Amino acid sequence: MRRIVALKRVLYDALGHFNYDDGWSMASHLAITALMALFPFLIFATTLASFLGASAFAETAVHLVFDTWPEQIAAPISQEVINVLTVQRSDLLTYGVLLAAFFASNGIEALRTSLNRAYRVVETRSFVYRRIQSLAFVFIATIGFLAISLLLVFAPLIVRLALANFQWLEAYLGTITLWRYVIASTVIVLGLIAVHVWLPAGKRRFVDIVPGIIFTLVGWLVGSTIFATYLDNFSSYVTTYAGLASIMIAVVFLYIVSLIFILGGELNASISRYFEARARVPG
Repeated sequence: MRRIVALKRVLYDALGHFNYDDGWSMASHLAITALMALFPFLIFATTLASFLGASAFAETAVHLVFDTWPEQIAAPISQEVINVLTVQRSDLLTYGVLLAAFFASNGIEALRTSLNRAYRVVETRSFVYRRIQSLAFVFIATIGFLAISLLLVFAPLIVRLALANFQWLEAYLGTITLWRYVIASTVIVLGLIAVHVWLPAGKRRFVDIVPGIIFTLVGWLVGSTIFATYLDNFSSYVTTYAGLASIMIAVVFLYIVSLIFILGGELNASISRYFEARARVPG
């Protein structure tokens, strides 16, 4: 009974603060900013990869981003994204690519603002520090994607060498497609940990952010499955928005994901507040 009361208090606090602090509007802001940051990030990452000699990066990066989206949402736009990314660009150090990095960092700033509100903290770090940190996130994500791209390129060779010496591994290696999903999911988990730990003001222990991360991952899976089912059976986006249907579907999907992400932060904050209140009660 006590656990049920505690759960109700935590959920009431989380949902109440989410609603009071304009969480619905923040989710819209985060969804639009994420969409605006996604393409500049991929352009910057692909250009950097090409500069470093990884010419096949574009398709791998698209897979890493869109493999965790429902196929009904990802399929219409992923090929167009590849078409955009494979346009030849003259040089890494062009104003366009640098501007793309800046716009990509705006997506990181939107995540920071959302989490600061969710964790109920006031930002005290300077604008310069925050912007450098956001650009560092973009650059580190690009290098991570590049490393994964190279790994997937060499993966078939590594698998063949492993099987030649250890045939019993065949039942455990699976397919490259399976590993691509595993890697994409791992990237999401590590990304969630990074943004919850380093982006908001203040300090949090790893144990303090685990509930929100689990909630975000489960909510992402459930929300995307429900939305994909809706698109398959009830949606009229194509007839309503015609050529803009793909973008509208992506925006709605990102809005759902943004709601879940912000609620994950709210849940972490509410759990922490509950235990702090418990600690102040004598006896």
